[in-house]
Amino acid sequence: MNWEKLKASHYFSTPVEHIYTSTIFDQKIYDKLYENQNNLNHKVWQDFTSEYKVGYEFIEDIKHINLKPDVICVWFFKERTDKSAGDIIRLNGKKITYRPNTFLLTASKELKIIDSDKYIRRPCLQLQITNDQFSNIATNFRK
Repeated sequence: MNWEKLKASHYFSTPVEHIYTSTIFDQKIYDKLYENQNNLNHKVWQDFTSEYKVGYEFIEDIKHINLKPDVICVWFFKERTDKSAGDIIRLNGKKITYRPNTFLLTASKELKIIDSDKYIRRPCLQLQITNDQFSNIATNFRK
């Protein structure tokens, strides 16, 4: 992944440790993946898989993310037609905005997704990140 693009301003220690950013992938790369989200066998997805060698699962609605892994890493693929504020995520009470091409990484289990009757889909990609990987990423920003 492009974790080297992270900055100290993307790291938050409160209310729980997490990283929230939209700087990991260039918009052009995101757009290609977004446009082919219904075909994960498309060359752009194969190239992504080959280059970054990270396991992932495309989730049709963020409410179905798996909260069991030690680290939750979600890349938001918000629908372009969804013009809502996107405040559907609470991390230990803190509002996390669901924006396109934005990453949330946390080891906290205090993650709550607010249900929506308005939108059928709130897609995202859940990446498989280990506790050691998260710790290595966060170590650069811990004081």
